[in-house]
Amino acid sequence: MASVVIVTDSTADIPLKIRQQLNISMVPLKVNFGEESFLDNIELQPVEFYEKLVSFGRPATTSQPSPADFFEVFKKLTDEGHSVISVQLSSSLSGTYQSATIAQSMLDEGADVTVIDSRSASYGYGKIVVEAAMMAQAGASKDEIIAKVHKMRSEIRLYFLVDTLEYLQKGGRIGKASAVLGSLLNIKPILSVDNEGFVFSFDKVRGQKRAMARIAEVLEADVKDEPVSLTIGVTPGYTDGAAEMAELLKSRLNVRDYQETEIGPVIGTHVGQGTLGLFIFPLGK
Repeated sequence: MASVVIVTDSTADIPLKIRQQLNISMVPLKVNFGEESFLDNIELQPVEFYEKLVSFGRPATTSQPSPADFFEVFKKLTDEGHSVISVQLSSSLSGTYQSATIAQSMLDEGADVTVIDSRSASYGYGKIVVEAAMMAQAGASKDEIIAKVHKMRSEIRLYFLVDTLEYLQKGGRIGKASAVLGSLLNIKPILSVDNEGFVFSFDKVRGQKRAMARIAEVLEADVKDEPVSLTIGVTPGYTDGAAEMAELLKSRLNVRDYQETEIGPVIGTHVGQGTLGLFIFPLGK
């Protein structure tokens, strides 16, 4: 039976050490500062990126991998005799999933590649990819892994607490007047992702502590005493905020598993420094 290899893209924000341990193949997106272009999490790491984002003075942009980028990875793995499951950034946010499906169609008929739309972003699907890779290493079948991916995709609770409205305004998600007024009023937007993978504004709260309390209130009502896995994604230099949020959620939820990860350059382009990503998965009783 062919072994299963998991492929993803760089916006899953999976640390390099974990990708190496679990043999996860990663296809990078690009971050562009004017004419300069960098491979996400390969040529540009989070700490360097956020420093550059602040000093650049103009909006950075991002671009998806080409079908050829995915084709190269898929062909190498299938030529080696592997089955492939490739889990991508939400198709509602990027054309990355489409590039992967085009690459899949370019392969020889016998190549065993399944491409899945995560309908999520950052470690909201990074955690799913890690779980899939752990199952693959343990010898699970491709069908079993795909079923687990779909189950986790339907169960995730995901929130982004954004410190500044600046990058949402630069990216065209809110108008300049709304951004200026919101900044003056110390408005902290809470973003989430719906079942189709679209980002939406879940709530707007005045002040960081109130925003954290609002997220804790919503999650406590949602998951109650169900055991959960909690991951907090943090931008470099904002670990104090992550620690405060973690302490609050651990006091309100039945957190059985906790970890932190960094929010990488591509996601950071759209949300900016000082952002917290909260990714909660039920563990079952």
